[in-house]
Order: sequence, then C-alpha cells, then structure tokens
Amino acid sequence: MAQYSEQLDDVFVALADPTRRGVVRRLGSGPASVGDLASAFPMTLPSFMKHVRTLESAGLIRTTKAGRVRTCVLNRERLAVVEDWLAEQHTVWSQRTDRLEQFLEENP
Repeated sequence: MAQYSEQLDDVFVALADPTRRGVVRRLGSGPASVGDLASAFPMTLPSFMKHVRTLESAGLIRTTKAGRVRTCVLNRERLAVVEDWLAEQHTVWSQRTDRLEQFLEENP
C-alpha cells in the first residue's frame, strides 16, 4: 500500500478535523451548496471555505459553481483509498490475533 501513502496522508489530514468530517458526513446524503453546509457550523463563511478548500485539495469533494451558488459533491472514489487501507489493516491484525490465539492454545 506504499503507493497510496501520500494520498492516504492527504485524506487522513483532511478528515482529522471534526468540521470537515461533518461536511463529508452530510455530503454522504447528496450534494449541497456551500451556504447550506456552512449553516450547520458556528463560523464565518470565509473560515468555512478554508475547510471546503482542504477537502477539495485532498480530493474528497468536488465543487461546481453555477451563478453565485457553489455546490459540493462527495468524491466517494477518494474514500476508497481509506477503505482499502483499513481492509488491509483488518487483515493484518486478524492474522496476528489468530496466530496469538493459536500460540496460546498450544502453550497453555
């Protein structure tokens, strides 16, 4: 999974903030305007836009502008990087605990 290291780092950094996780969670239900998303958080619009730009630069969301309305859409494919890494970690740790369990059964 070394080839995904930089991508994975970018995604985890973006998801490290609770506001950005909230935006991703909300966008899981479908596209939303920046104004609608921002209304759920106690901050100014310029501060909120920093979060949007971070998510966009990490590839987690895409934005489009129609007139004065900027709409955000979740990029579900980018979340697959995290999903793949977590699946790999689950396999590694399952194998380790299986070996430990086998060792303990053989060496009471």
